[in-house]
Amino acid sequence: MRILVLGDRDPAYLTHREVDAALALLPGTHWTATDDPAARDLDGVDAVWLLPGTPYRDEDAALQAIRHCLATGTRFLGTCGGFQHACLVLARDRGGLPEAANAETDPDADAPVITPLACTLYGAVRTVTPVPGTRFAELAGTAPFQGYHHCGYGLSAAAATALEAAGVTIAATAPDAGVEAIELRDHPFFLATAFQPQVGVSETGRLPALVAALAD
Repeated sequence: MRILVLGDRDPAYLTHREVDAALALLPGTHWTATDDPAARDLDGVDAVWLLPGTPYRDEDAALQAIRHCLATGTRFLGTCGGFQHACLVLARDRGGLPEAANAETDPDADAPVITPLACTLYGAVRTVTPVPGTRFAELAGTAPFQGYHHCGYGLSAAAATALEAAGVTIAATAPDAGVEAIELRDHPFFLATAFQPQVGVSETGRLPALVAALAD
């Protein structure tokens, strides 16, 4: 399986070093920077993992990868920044919000769907509660668990309502962070999480269920 692991690596971040640990368990995978021409070479890609670390150096490449997955049924996992950008694309393309913006990169936007969290979660753990009956719950389990975060932005409540009306499934929530996971029932595999499931791989030596499922 060819997995495009898309993001701008900075080993100063724990979360990126944990991505490295996860990729070590996925032979043949490696980081592809958003401003690398390979980020736009999507022919033959079987899955995309859109990684944490925003703003991306080439946001358009990230948005293009998400739209490619939506249009072709290519498997997609977005984590943290990948979650935010997946929500942005879905709000624009399916949620009837063509002017939807990300307040992190466009703080003066009139219609941000990604907005500052009431409580920033840089290096913070929150209890993530899966929604029963979702694919996310099938993979991660139905019991609440501790999810690691490194972010200050999340999906606004109004945008979450618009996405649900457009057929997006809210798959998990958490205090302070609000929506923790989204998925699409009409797609072979489209999941995105605000928390970062790869954190802890260096200690456990095991892929998190969501990443393992992406590569299955």
